[in-house]
Amino acid sequence: MDLHLSGKTAVVTGASKGIGLAVTKALVAAGAYVVAGSRTPGKQLPLLEESGQVSFVSVDLTQPGAAEELIAAATYRGGIDVLINNVGGATVHPAGLASISDDDWRASWDLNVMGVVRPTRAALPEIERRGGGSIVIVSSISAYAPGPNTYDYCAAKAAVTNFAKALSKDLAPKNIRVNSVSPGAVSTERFVEQGGVIDGLAAAKGQKADEVRAELASSAPTGRFTTPEEVADLVVFLASDRAGNITGSDYRIDGGYVTTV
Repeated sequence: MDLHLSGKTAVVTGASKGIGLAVTKALVAAGAYVVAGSRTPGKQLPLLEESGQVSFVSVDLTQPGAAEELIAAATYRGGIDVLINNVGGATVHPAGLASISDDDWRASWDLNVMGVVRPTRAALPEIERRGGGSIVIVSSISAYAPGPNTYDYCAAKAAVTNFAKALSKDLAPKNIRVNSVSPGAVSTERFVEQGGVIDGLAAAKGQKADEVRAELASSAPTGRFTTPEEVADLVVFLASDRAGNITGSDYRIDGGYVTTV
């Protein structure tokens, strides 16, 4: 399927690994040029830069002014057609609510909410100047199915999902579509490898990591985690003109984990 992304310029945040890296690769495969923002390039972005279809920009989107640096790099190429707000992350607090300090709450908000708001705000004039475009925000099923030990993350993702819906109403008359994607458990390094989210959940539950991993996988009717590439395929479709009349929607990709309509 031709996604009509050839020759378009996309900005991807949190692009060095996990879902962001998968999205970057999928956009390149679809013919787009990607300005990839992340604190560090990781192992694979330098290889993608060699293709001539990716530019890496080192940014920390929790800091004011960083988003403008990222957007300026895309503006230099002539404008922005697609913005993928992927940056975010959860920290598990095994000791529960009482252990989550004000600083923890602020850090989670700065990363998961302001890390979306700032690049969106900076990019909008450039997307408008191009005559329209698409914004996709990577949220989480934690916005629908919150749990203990990640209170700050769940609240932030609920805010981001609501932000996407509100923004879609504002921007639709300007030919800018806004949608969000809410993954469940995804087999990213940050989630499944040693020291990742699963280890944190295991500590909170007093279980072994392998037990928690199996429990989470079996909680989805499909019996497995989603892959980063599967999330990327959905994100890139929503970013493309093939989804030309889809806006204001949130798409869960969780193997059926969330059982409500």
